[in-house]
Amino acid sequence: MKLATFSTGGATRVGRVDGDSIVDLSLSGLPTDMLSLLEAGPDAMQKARTAGGPTYALSAVTLEAPLRRPPKILAVGLNYADHIAETKLETPTFPMFFNKQSTAAHGPRAPFHMPRVSDKLDYEGELGFVIGRRCRHVPRERAHEVIAGFVVCNDVSVRDWQFFAQTFTIGKSFDTHAPFGPWIVTPDEVGDPHTLGLKTWVNGELRQDSNTSHLVFDCYHQIETLTKAFTLEPGDLVLTGTPSGVGIGFKPHKYLKVGDKVRVEIDKLGYIENEVIAEPASTAL
Repeated sequence: MKLATFSTGGATRVGRVDGDSIVDLSLSGLPTDMLSLLEAGPDAMQKARTAGGPTYALSAVTLEAPLRRPPKILAVGLNYADHIAETKLETPTFPMFFNKQSTAAHGPRAPFHMPRVSDKLDYEGELGFVIGRRCRHVPRERAHEVIAGFVVCNDVSVRDWQFFAQTFTIGKSFDTHAPFGPWIVTPDEVGDPHTLGLKTWVNGELRQDSNTSHLVFDCYHQIETLTKAFTLEPGDLVLTGTPSGVGIGFKPHKYLKVGDKVRVEIDKLGYIENEVIAEPASTAL
């Protein structure tokens, strides 16, 4: 099942994607926002699989971020062997987790900002997963049970700000710098999440071409590690790392410019595509 958050006619709600159409679930008695739907548990998710409702062509609606404000956005650095090779850094022996602020969440087709304070803007195509149930101390062999579904992500990064501070959080958390979607694909449609091809294009040029089989710490390892420390909750979004081919990895660097279009595509999940625009004047106080 593919679950999306979409807008049409001035209203935003949850729908089930069936081919080139989306079924509006708002009249079926289900919650009308994704976080509430996940929090409602397995019975609500099962009902969403078969519930009927008004149907729209996907081309006639606006796809929003599946979760408008995830409770937490977590990410991990240096988690693909090929990316580690291009950075010339050592392979971590423990996952390099960091936070992206929830205000970075952004739509799968919406333009993201070139910050007014930097021109060192970079892309990172990534597999993401969304947590479906409150959980703590999850053993690796049961980690699949707490995943509601998978998404395509771009861990947009402001490289100079990333390295100004002792942690990555500020350089990874600029507003609009976590576009993801285009929908949440449930695990039964994905199968093994560690065999998926991942590609990123900038203006039609293929920059990243890898496979989730190259993850150093896979999705289940990440869940086991995180839940030893703190509770994961429905709607939490975890970005699992990026492969080689990011802009900073080229000599000279291939940072993004205003007008560039970045497309990230993952097998079985679809794609997100976002244009870089100058940060609007309206963001200032």
